[in-house]
Amino acid sequence: MAEIMTEPVSSQAFRAAMSQLGAPVVVVTTDGPEGRHGLTVSAVCSVSDTPPTLLVCLNRANRSYPAFVGNRVLGFNILGEGDQALATAFANSRLRSEERFAHGAWHRAVTGAPLLDRAVASLDCTVEAVHISGTHDVLLCHVRAIRQGAEESDALTWFDRRFHALPRTRAVE
Repeated sequence: MAEIMTEPVSSQAFRAAMSQLGAPVVVVTTDGPEGRHGLTVSAVCSVSDTPPTLLVCLNRANRSYPAFVGNRVLGFNILGEGDQALATAFANSRLRSEERFAHGAWHRAVTGAPLLDRAVASLDCTVEAVHISGTHDVLLCHVRAIRQGAEESDALTWFDRRFHALPRTRAVE
């Protein structure tokens, strides 16, 4: 039987447990008066379809954080198989913003947020609310526009601290 951990739960134990929770790989982007920034996240989920709302959790210590809350626009770029290098570049804290955006072709969304041309899907959003939780803020984002990718790509997921492809399944008619 596995050991049961009780309070206080360490950050290391919590991160180890969360590594067993598969997650989408998403590059969130912003552009505006606070500058153009982007980073790779896996803490993204839908909140509601009426109105269409997403949430993303951002670490306040991240150097891009002020741009996201200052610009109040976000692009959610859902990555597909084959985008591991792009995801890694946007996760690399040593790369400057312009070096990150050199990976891939981008276009400007209605809000001004950068959207990845080859994303499986891109969602153009405005920040509606910010909630503090520990070291992170939870940004609730209203979806203003959606762009489905032209190609049907398998999804890129993050599980057990590695990238994995999640194959598309075809609906049986």
